[in-house]
Amino acid sequence: MTANNGASAGTREQVWAALDTFRIEIPSWGFANTGTRFGKFIQLGAATSIADKFADAGEVHRLTGASPTVALHVLWDLPNGASDVQSIRELEARHGVRAGSINPNLFQSQEYKFGSLANPSAEIRRKATDHLVESVEISRALGSRDVSIWVADGSNYPGSQSMRKRIAWIEEALQAAHEATNAEQRLLIEYKPFEPAAYHMDIADWGMAYHFARSAGPRAAVLVDTGHHYQGTNIEQIVAWLLHLNALGGFHFNDRKYADDDLTLGSIDPYQVFRIFHEMLSAPPKASRDVAYMIDQSHNLKGKMEAMVQSILAAQELYAKAVLVDRAMLDRLQDQGRIVEAEECFRAAFWTDVRPLVREWRAARNLPADPLRTLAESGYVQRTEQQRGAANQRSVTSYA
Repeated sequence: MTANNGASAGTREQVWAALDTFRIEIPSWGFANTGTRFGKFIQLGAATSIADKFADAGEVHRLTGASPTVALHVLWDLPNGASDVQSIRELEARHGVRAGSINPNLFQSQEYKFGSLANPSAEIRRKATDHLVESVEISRALGSRDVSIWVADGSNYPGSQSMRKRIAWIEEALQAAHEATNAEQRLLIEYKPFEPAAYHMDIADWGMAYHFARSAGPRAAVLVDTGHHYQGTNIEQIVAWLLHLNALGGFHFNDRKYADDDLTLGSIDPYQVFRIFHEMLSAPPKASRDVAYMIDQSHNLKGKMEAMVQSILAAQELYAKAVLVDRAMLDRLQDQGRIVEAEECFRAAFWTDVRPLVREWRAARNLPADPLRTLAESGYVQRTEQQRGAANQRSVTSYA
């Protein structure tokens, strides 16, 4: 099947219908200056305030038509907690995007040196749990469904911490957070096998996250970050398992070469993202209907706006490719053990050039045919560099 201007009406209708419903959330922190363990590279146009972040997110949504919500980090974006909700509401109305998932910060405070929810100190565990509950309350006030929880807790040396005690402490904290949710809210529990801890992470894999979700309650599910796996991990198999268990809540999409590199989606292994989308589209609607697609990446070298647009365009194209898999034919070939033909049926969709169809869809929806080029020609990046440059330049001085 070739996707070009002569594509069949059925193909066009299939892809366009999928793109009409495809949504992927973008992160506020993806527009701000970020760094590595070794340093920070300042971009003159980077967002310096929550107002800047909403402005950038609104521009990305206008260019792509796929990102109506922006994930917020409580400590960075709502430093005054619930008192900041009204200002967020005003920014939503001004920029045409809504607050999306709410992300607690359980890793930045100096008190979390030995953990947050799993800290040996009951007082510090209580502080971290209170922050988690406050995040649930902020989510409810903003009308946001998901509270995305990444726990950076772990240890660096064998014998330095009790892994069994820490399991119970995290169970207790997540149960308290779940009790604070209402029927429209969810807790999404993320896992990561390494970093920042080098010996053990308290929520190291999808099985641990699944256990904590089930222990917390029925409104908790697992969040899969594509960068949070060891090399060679079959992420789409994890996705298939979580869908089978009706336990998949969402994704954090990025790409990586070695570890949690935060590279633009599909830049290293687009075939992996395609395979994940195929599993999603193959699942029963009950299991996949409410799964949230979110981007989680911060770029130190690429322009913030360009990187975010690139990621969304890649996601749209890879999703469209996955839509084109002839699943009825694939099922028959798989059942008959026709291995090569099944693989070729699968690969045919991946190698299909869907870009002409996606461009046609954009034109039909009054979106830019080439969002990256439109961004470059609009002068938006240059204007933000002029408007924010002085503040960002001061941050260079203060950082040095």
